[in-house]
Amino acid sequence: MSSPAIRASTCSGCGTELAGSLLRCPGCRRLVHADRLSALSIEAEQHEQAGDAAQAIVAWRAALDLLPPDAAQVETIQRRITSLTERVAAAEPSAASKRPDFVRRFGPWLGGGLLLAWKLKFALIFLLTKAKFLLLGLTKASTLFSMLAAAGVYWALWGWKFALGIVGSIYVHEMGHVAALRRYGIKASAPMFIPGFGAIVRLHQRPATPAEDARTGLAGPVWGLGAAIAAAAIYLATRSPIWAAIAHFGAWVNLFNLLPVWQLDGGRAFNALTRIQRWIAVAALGGIWFASGEPLLVLLAIAAGARAFGEAATEPDRGTLSTYVGLALVLALLSRLPVPGVT
Repeated sequence: MSSPAIRASTCSGCGTELAGSLLRCPGCRRLVHADRLSALSIEAEQHEQAGDAAQAIVAWRAALDLLPPDAAQVETIQRRITSLTERVAAAEPSAASKRPDFVRRFGPWLGGGLLLAWKLKFALIFLLTKAKFLLLGLTKASTLFSMLAAAGVYWALWGWKFALGIVGSIYVHEMGHVAALRRYGIKASAPMFIPGFGAIVRLHQRPATPAEDARTGLAGPVWGLGAAIAAAAIYLATRSPIWAAIAHFGAWVNLFNLLPVWQLDGGRAFNALTRIQRWIAVAALGGIWFASGEPLLVLLAIAAGARAFGEAATEPDRGTLSTYVGLALVLALLSRLPVPGVT
């Protein structure tokens, strides 16, 4: 959790000298930022009344940063944030409303995969509409210079063309996380590249629910899939092998991120699934492996099986399950794209 942006030197209630990091006066127990908290509460209420749930979340999260963990208001605000994030998720375009009839007949996990495959033709358009946002990320010095450093390492290993493809794929993936975090009002750093290990986005605030965490986690592979499809489309148009290699790499890396372990995107997604849903995911991964022959799916299925025995969510999250399975299906098929000149 980030430290408060507002500092105080003396308590307005009793005049006690205060260290900059204190959130409650040790003398009179008054909240140091009481006035700012009141203003943020009014601001959040106004955004809610105006129907702008995303900005209301931003205001409520800012208020949480100014409250001690044991403050009575914390639980109330967390409930408000949870309610608002559910509203934001519900306001997103309903996948079910856009499904062809034949998709709805297949059950939630297979239907999700077919739906995602049906939408692939829109992936390139999706990236183009996000071009301004993607360029905005490059204005951050930490992102740009760490990206150049990573590109230099990959250039030395595989040449400049593939190096640019690698960092571009990773960058789009990370900006998918950033876009989702912004939608939920969660403060986070710009992407930071670590040569040889990919890139990270550091969260300064925690997601309110496992479902919110799952959606921000899976946003990375969703955007990464769009980048891989764009590279595949360019390869089909030009027949240049480098684009096939970039598409293959992007698909494989995003598929690897679906491993349901640790802080990988798949691990965050599994936190929102019930035990039954986890076993459905295991079965789906096995079926996709049988259909595609992608060896990485064996590892995903084993890890998913292990997670199925652990602590699981009590309420099903069909959106997370269908997105996870759909991503695994399409990324696995795309990772099998042959690269000319490579056996």
